[in-house]
Amino acid sequence: QVQLVDSGGGLVQAGGSLRLSCTASGRTSSGLSMGWFRQAPGKEREFVAASSWSGDSTVYGDSVKGRFTISRDGADVTVHLQMNSLKPEDTAVYSCAADWQRRIPLSRRPRDYPYWGQGTQVTISS
Repeated sequence: QVQLVDSGGGLVQAGGSLRLSCTASGRTSSGLSMGWFRQAPGKEREFVAASSWSGDSTVYGDSVKGRFTISRDGADVTVHLQMNSLKPEDTAVYSCAADWQRRIPLSRRPRDYPYWGQGTQVTISS
């Protein structure tokens, strides 16, 4: 089993930045693909970004491309989401997710990620 703990959310003004982190524990020795999703009230869960187990491959949702950057630390058990130029429409609960499958291309579907963090609230004020 894999446990994910995500953190780093908060309240910032539009144009500001936040950095989210997600740390995996448990059975992580084989390497996990990890991603971020978000869900705003009344909306479906939306794909934000994903990183392959090696960190060599990344993919972004269209609404965040060029503003958000996903990265992994040297041990590959922590993934970060650097969010810049934040907009009010970025307000949502952000959750990290992990998958054992080394899918090519990386999946944008929540159902392909069996492990989830508890979520962290990101609120952007206008």
